[in-house]
Amino acid sequence: MAKESMKAREVKRLKLVEKYAAKREQYKAEGNYEALHNLPKNSSKIRLHNRCSQSGRPKGYMRQFGISRIAFREMASYGLIPGVKKASW
Repeated sequence: MAKESMKAREVKRLKLVEKYAAKREQYKAEGNYEALHNLPKNSSKIRLHNRCSQSGRPKGYMRQFGISRIAFREMASYGLIPGVKKASW
């Protein structure tokens, strides 16, 4: 389980990215790199990191489901994900 502060930091970064997205695109189109440099570092979308929506785990993230591999396995075992079942052969 990730620390609550790490989850909160990611949420804060996401809000900053959304807030400055239009300005960032405008400055890039103009070639105004001085103004782009003055924007907050965390307003760049490259600084976002995908995290599991349940546990906050940063590694083993499955983009299609928005959760980590561990949470995915648990949910699939209990039949909570429609269309997914354990393979057997």
